[in-house]
Parts: sequence; structure tokens; C-alpha cells
Amino acid sequence: MRFLARTATAAVAALLLLVPGTAPAQAAANPYTKTPVPGTLGTYQVSGVYVAGVSSGGYLATQLQVAYSSRIKGAAVFAAGPYYCAQNNVSQALYGCADNSLPTYLTNLQAYTRTWAGYGWVDPVSRLSGQPVYVYHGNNDTAIKKSVTDDLVRYYQNFGASVQYDSGSSAGHAWVTPYGTGACAATVSPFLNDCGTDPQNTFLRKLFGSVSAPNTGPLTGTLTSFNQNTFAVNGYAAGLSMGTTGFAYVPSSCSAGQSCRLLVALHGCQQGYNAVGTAFVDRANLNQYADTNRVIVLYPQATASAVNPNGCWDWWGYLGSTAYPIKGGLQLETVMNMVRRLGG
Repeated sequence: MRFLARTATAAVAALLLLVPGTAPAQAAANPYTKTPVPGTLGTYQVSGVYVAGVSSGGYLATQLQVAYSSRIKGAAVFAAGPYYCAQNNVSQALYGCADNSLPTYLTNLQAYTRTWAGYGWVDPVSRLSGQPVYVYHGNNDTAIKKSVTDDLVRYYQNFGASVQYDSGSSAGHAWVTPYGTGACAATVSPFLNDCGTDPQNTFLRKLFGSVSAPNTGPLTGTLTSFNQNTFAVNGYAAGLSMGTTGFAYVPSSCSAGQSCRLLVALHGCQQGYNAVGTAFVDRANLNQYADTNRVIVLYPQATASAVNPNGCWDWWGYLGSTAYPIKGGLQLETVMNMVRRLGG
């Protein structure tokens, strides 16, 4: 993962699920999938909202949880660091929040969070106390150093969250799933690795308390593709480095009016629809659990742009707004508009 980037922004992006590795892909178990059906987001009986994400999506998941902790009840974060780690600074993002040649300045990040909660820019930090959080870091992940993810754990613990830390696997920089196409230690597109484990079972049990076995047969719900422009704060998703199309998987039980949870699933860099199609949507091993546990899964989509060449989520301020990690942040508010429409 050592190379020369033309700009610091490109360098940050290249450290986050971006540089194709040399480890070979492996034969993957093929999940049952659903063909997306064009439509609009409906409104359902949502009992609780949770977030999960990997790499830049992991950073965005933490931003969502901290900013809206009165709504979001728990998080699962793969391969990322603490909230506001980049501090609106590309060099800090590159050297302190991906590499560890700079510190994360963890105590400053915790102080910012408390100050902003006092201003009402994020929800009261007391809301984080007791919330379930699952954190995953693989020992072959060189894109995000383990010490950075260690500080994510310390960040949450400082506010009283109940953290489960999985740091014992040999995974590379990826979302780990039984349906991964990459070898466990690889860092290679589409950044979905099979380590012979089921972290989704583990983190859903952490978030929900218990979980039923996944549906390994044909899926019974509906995968809807929807227009993200409808929810973009500026009415133009591309201007926010977000794709035109997002996805939501809705189990038949939720469509029938039963109470359901909502999980926001956030892909990493070079892992969105415009880069790898529906690979993350199909292989994240979330729709399978959604079917048997009454969970709606929302898959917002980032995309590449001039300021974001690798389709990352905005966790270092590439959109030019310093408000990116707080309420009203352009991408945060756009995702929350989707959450609100779904009933969360």
C-alpha cells in the first residue's frame, strides 16, 4: 500500500479500501440474491435504528451514531478509527487515522464531542452510555493500523458504551462475510473476505441481544432500488459524492406491518454500486439475517467524484464543509432523511 498520490485527498482515499492487492481471490459460497426492483422507500413500523460500516463506511457509521445517538441505538464498525479522527485535516486523516505515524489525539476528540453535545450539534453524550458497539479489526489490515482502531474502542468506552472488540482474526482490510470472494488476509476488490467465520451473527447478537439463524435459502423480501436525489439535502446526490441509486432490503414480514428494526449498512471506498455493482448488497450477509429477524437493511451509496476519486464516505471533509461529522452534515443528513422516510 505504498505509492505516490497526486494529491493528499487521493492519498487518503487510496489507504481506505482502494489499492488492489496481490492476494488471489478464492472460490466463494454464492448467496441467494434478489434482483433490485426500481421503486421508492416506504414507511414501516421501525422499533430501533442501528448502523454498520467498513472503512470509510465505518467512520461514517460512528459519525451517524454520535450525532444522532438518540435515534441510533448501536453500531458495528469494521476497520476504522475514532469519531472526528481526521479533524477536517487531510494529513491527519492520512497519517493519524489510517497510518499511525501521528497520534489520533484521542482526548481532543472526546473533548470535541462533549463540547459539541453542549452546543446541540450532536446528541447528548449520555445517550452513548450502555449502547452496544461491535468493533472489528483484522491482523493483516495495513490500511487502518490496529492502534487507530484501538482508539475507536477507547473512544466509545470513555462515554460508557458497551464495546465488544474482535481483533483476533487474520483478515485484511475488508468486510468479513461467509460470502466473501477474497481470501481472509487479502486486501483486494470487492473487499469482501471469507475468514471461515460469521461476524454478522456476532455483531447482530451484540446489537439486538439475540438473533435467529439466517435464511440460507431463497430470500423472501424485496430489494428496492431508489433515487437518492429525493433525500439529498441539496436535491442532487452527485453534488454530495453520492450515487443516484440507493438500495433497501425489506423482508416480507416488515412489508406486512410487523415491527422491525432498521440497519443502515455503509460500504467502504471502491465498494459502492458504481464501482462493484451490488456485490456489497448481495454478499454482506445482512439480507439473510434480515429475512429471519425482521430487519430492514438500508444501503446508501457513495460514488467517486473529483474531490473523492475512490468513492469514499466523507469523514475528513472532502466536500468542503467543516460540519461533516455533526447534525446537518451533508451526507449525514441525507442518510438520516432516508432513515426518517423508512420510519426510523
